[in-house]
Amino acid sequence: MTATPAIPDSANAEQGDRSGFPDVLLIDDSSFIHSLLEKKLGHEPINLHGARSAAEGLEMAERIRPALILLDLTMPEIDGFQALRRIKDTPGLMDSQVIVISSSDDTEDKVAGLELGACDYVTKPFNMPELRARMRSALRMHEVLALLAERAQVDGLTGIGNRSSFDDRLAEELSHRERAGAPLTVAMCDIDFFKKVNDTFGHAAGDEVIRGFARIFTQSLRKSDIPFRFGGEEFAILLRDTSAEQAAPVLERVRQTIEQTRWPAHPEHMVTCSFGLCDQPAGDPKKPLSWIKTADEALYAAKKAGRNRIFVADSKGQHSALKLAS
Repeated sequence: MTATPAIPDSANAEQGDRSGFPDVLLIDDSSFIHSLLEKKLGHEPINLHGARSAAEGLEMAERIRPALILLDLTMPEIDGFQALRRIKDTPGLMDSQVIVISSSDDTEDKVAGLELGACDYVTKPFNMPELRARMRSALRMHEVLALLAERAQVDGLTGIGNRSSFDDRLAEELSHRERAGAPLTVAMCDIDFFKKVNDTFGHAAGDEVIRGFARIFTQSLRKSDIPFRFGGEEFAILLRDTSAEQAAPVLERVRQTIEQTRWPAHPEHMVTCSFGLCDQPAGDPKKPLSWIKTADEALYAAKKAGRNRIFVADSKGQHSALKLAS
């Protein structure tokens, strides 16, 4: 996994290509400061945005999620300390680095800003080489935090999302479903007789199968479908804007691909999987656990019926084999 450099080649900035550059938000009520930094930072490989009040800056910060915020302390209505508290209390902005910029050299102001979550404090008038160096340091820290957060959401064996990532994304998709009135299908998938693979061919062969499943999911699903390793030999798939009926041909293609795959460590041994689908949970549709529980019960029904098949659950908790439309 390769992180996007926090400070790319400055030559690209001079040529006007700023795609992939980090967003930096300046919140200051001084027109002079805006003009100065626009001029002095014009060749820096960043996308510089400006807000002339704390209220405007907070709204803009939530919209663009900047990597770095340059925040003035002395502003009317909402001062920099209040704005900093709100930034650090906003979930989507907690990882944004904040450098306080102020004409005050007061130690108490510096301590207060740092204790509220600022990563640095720079006094006006600026020493521009120093400000650039401090900005680069803050952007590197943001890059490291983003990389750590990304890795915490990725399953180490398969490279797809892990259980934590699934939980976060399911909550987002349920919000989308409620807002847009769009369908959603949650699919739970389990490798059939996986213990037999480990016991017969060894855990290395079992790991190979798990990695292979993740590759098949990634290659065979649609771009809008998101696979996760739920735990052990169990996977979960979120199919956005998709009913269970619409999910049927997609997952049947995956099931067949897995059934036809021959594994290098045991080419004579076929591996299959079972699916349980839910597009109407047998519980509160706003609660993620209702969806997981209902899909898991459909998966159990598929295994009980003979495995290597797809079962769907309805809102009453009834399970049936999913039939493809002719």
